[in-house]
Amino acid sequence: MQRAIYSIIFTLALPLIWIRLLWRSRKSPAYRQRMGERFGRVRTPDSFDPERPVIWLHAVSVGESMAAAPLVAALQAERPDLQFVVTTMTPTGAERVRRQMGASVIQHYAPYDAPWIVNRFLAAFRPEMLILMETELWPNTIHLARRRGLKVLLANGRLSEKSRRSYARVKGLTRSMLRQVHTICAQAEEDAARFRELGAGAPLVTGSLKFTLHDADGQTRPLAAIQAWKGDRELIVAASTREGEEAAVLAAWRRCLEEFPHTRLLIVPRHPERFDQVFELCAGAGFATGRRSRAESLESTTRIVVGDSMGEMMEYFACADIAFVGGSLVDTGCHNVLEPAALGLPVTIGPSRFNFAAICELLENAGALRSAADGGELGNIWSELLADREARKRMGAAGKTVIAANQQSLKLTLKEIGRLLL
Repeated sequence: MQRAIYSIIFTLALPLIWIRLLWRSRKSPAYRQRMGERFGRVRTPDSFDPERPVIWLHAVSVGESMAAAPLVAALQAERPDLQFVVTTMTPTGAERVRRQMGASVIQHYAPYDAPWIVNRFLAAFRPEMLILMETELWPNTIHLARRRGLKVLLANGRLSEKSRRSYARVKGLTRSMLRQVHTICAQAEEDAARFRELGAGAPLVTGSLKFTLHDADGQTRPLAAIQAWKGDRELIVAASTREGEEAAVLAAWRRCLEEFPHTRLLIVPRHPERFDQVFELCAGAGFATGRRSRAESLESTTRIVVGDSMGEMMEYFACADIAFVGGSLVDTGCHNVLEPAALGLPVTIGPSRFNFAAICELLENAGALRSAADGGELGNIWSELLADREARKRMGAAGKTVIAANQQSLKLTLKEIGRLLL
């Protein structure tokens, strides 16, 4: 009954969802593209072979897509007979899939969770298995997949206390949904415990797939234009910043300039539609500001660069001496702290970390990460690190050690997928 009510409400909300997509497309035109895929217009490319088995993997955006990439690559190597349909909710996630997986998968926008939309998608691709990434739990999608005989697995499962409370408000619907998932591979024991509280059977703790994303073989190279602009000066990279954070980052950096006047700053906003806004903020603060997209015009007098590009975060980090990871000075739970740690950088964040709580704790306990309560404290931490090159090296080495010690997740997740596919 609860799922029926949910389905009615969701279907009635579809016109509002359509309007919201159009509104978002004003700043990010990619939201207007291929909108029909979200509402049941299924696109099966010429490369699709209806005779080959299909795995549907759903990853909402960039972070989940990056975590999915090594999993897809490993499955493709083990089972070359499989086809993969990888769905995302955001254009940035779709672009990440194209960049990392290319033509080896079919990239499609995820069908919205109305029964008639999901059924059209399932009928077109006829997958044998559905792999959901992290917290992408949709009642109708899971129910209809099970009704068609699909195996359902949640990979890299994560459930913050905030999300647990939200799901608990519709406990009956949540319990029914979780009981239809064959296997939940949780990132940490805390996540598994929250899933159990909501009614899941026996989640497995497999660790985070995000530990397998990174640059263990040292393939990432600094961006030549940014490296040339930086020269022999120290560079702080503020990555994946959200609205409200850039002003605090600028204040923290200004604090550093009192002792280290030659330090440079590179800010990479999380969302492309904010590139211009952040550029204007930095320039309006009185600093000579440049853009990655106009790297040829960067001069030695340019103090700040706005990273207005997609898919180059690791290359930005490769230029840095200190990393700040955004989504943490505002209450959005922090973004991926493992990327800078993998490159041997000291990692700094604000107080909000619920999206990466277990990983932040691991890095912090190892001495690889430092957390600031606010922008003022962040500036003090940066100043301490700028003054102590050896401390930066120790933090960077500690981060690499943590990543090397947590590589089991991919192997354990593949084992569960193989068991279900038998």
